[in-house]
Amino acid sequence: MSDSGKIEPTNPTGEVPITDDTPKESKYDRSIVEGPLSGAVWKLAWPTMLTNLFGGLQGMVDHAVVGNIVGYKGNAAIGVSWQIFLVVVVFVSSIFIGMSILVARFAGAGKEDKVDRTVYQAFLTAVFIGICIIAPIGYFASPVLLDLVNAEAGVQVEALPYLRIMFLFSSGLMIFFMLSGALRSAGDARTPMTLGIAMTVMNLVFNIILIRGLGPIPSFGTMGAAMGTCIAAGLVALYSFYHLWAGDWVVSLKHNGTYLPDWKIIRKLFQFGLPAGMQGIAMNIGGVLMLAFIGSLAQSAAAQAAYAVSYTQLFSFITFTSVGLMGATAAVAGQNLGAEKPERVTLAVHAAARFGLIAAGFFGLLFFFFPQQLLGIFGMTDPEVVSIGTLLLRILSVSGLFVTVALTYTGGLQGTGDTKSPLYISIISQVIIPLGLCFLIQTFGRLEPIHIWLAILSGHIARAGLSVLRFNQGNWRDITVDIETTHAG
Repeated sequence: MSDSGKIEPTNPTGEVPITDDTPKESKYDRSIVEGPLSGAVWKLAWPTMLTNLFGGLQGMVDHAVVGNIVGYKGNAAIGVSWQIFLVVVVFVSSIFIGMSILVARFAGAGKEDKVDRTVYQAFLTAVFIGICIIAPIGYFASPVLLDLVNAEAGVQVEALPYLRIMFLFSSGLMIFFMLSGALRSAGDARTPMTLGIAMTVMNLVFNIILIRGLGPIPSFGTMGAAMGTCIAAGLVALYSFYHLWAGDWVVSLKHNGTYLPDWKIIRKLFQFGLPAGMQGIAMNIGGVLMLAFIGSLAQSAAAQAAYAVSYTQLFSFITFTSVGLMGATAAVAGQNLGAEKPERVTLAVHAAARFGLIAAGFFGLLFFFFPQQLLGIFGMTDPEVVSIGTLLLRILSVSGLFVTVALTYTGGLQGTGDTKSPLYISIISQVIIPLGLCFLIQTFGRLEPIHIWLAILSGHIARAGLSVLRFNQGNWRDITVDIETTHAG
């Protein structure tokens, strides 16, 4: 009998009776909001970093095989095409940022049905945009986009079929990006790591075969790299859809709400995601316009090839590692804010920044002391290309330290729901500053590769400083995130 005089139900097994008020055991990893923060960040970061590094390996193999078979114009074609592709597809990826913010908050608060409803609506929206908007517009706009970046005629011949294939069959990649963000935000970074490594291995096999040719399969050259990427991503997307619908993972496409488009949730996805998407678009437009400046150089083809390999491939070891930390930081920050523990958010960002500086420092040493050897992997033996690429890699060895700090603090801002500040910071640091410097030098003097490389470094320094300053202001603490509860949820 209790103190209130009520008779408590007995259980002959001695177990605590389960009632409607008994808390349901969460399927999410509670160590993210309750355990040591360095461990929580690392638990989510290392699988994502490893996945990204494997993804970078795929791009390196593409460039190495194409460079040795097609030549450096093939390298330039892939670099230019990928930069254009990102500008368009990053808009769809903005939905995933909004989704990740909602999923992390709801997972931190233990609201399972809201997590799954959010993931389903993000999946529905991304597939529609990818198939019905991105594919047709991208296919027909590809020649105009290549003209925009001043790609020389030989580069355009290689780039056009590559770019069109990527636009037409991008849905597989987008589903993988969506799934990775959803799982990581819910606390599972190992499943997307496994899928990412599997996709990369398949991609490597397909690309080597399709680029070089094998037996009855002809050599497709640069176009083969796009074919292999899309086939591998498509297979992973089909496998993932099966498990999402079966409910085998920590997030699912099944839920208690409507399976029709839910415009209230979709608006939330864009409310938080669109600024992040605009940030990505601004950064990639900045990259495309930077390619235009590179294309205006006297050594345009050599500089574009050096940029494609040094910046978009080798430097990706730092950016992909930092992006992994950014995603982990966003997930940990969002979950802890959802669990009403804002003090843990700040500590998580600091821990992620330390991890990032260690990784960037390691790769920076390689860039500084072994640039010619690294360029040689990609068949870069032309003296002019090697000279320009060596200079760029040594500048990037310093730039990487600022990039990793900027991205980890961006993760802290985005994970808590502040996606507007990184947008403004990116416009200033990735567009206005580097492009402005190049424009001024070109207007009042002669633009050389060194000027462009230093302009890139200046932008990275500014981005790091502004990101740290904005996060430390602490306005993210007051951002609220929610969606309506369904009658069955």
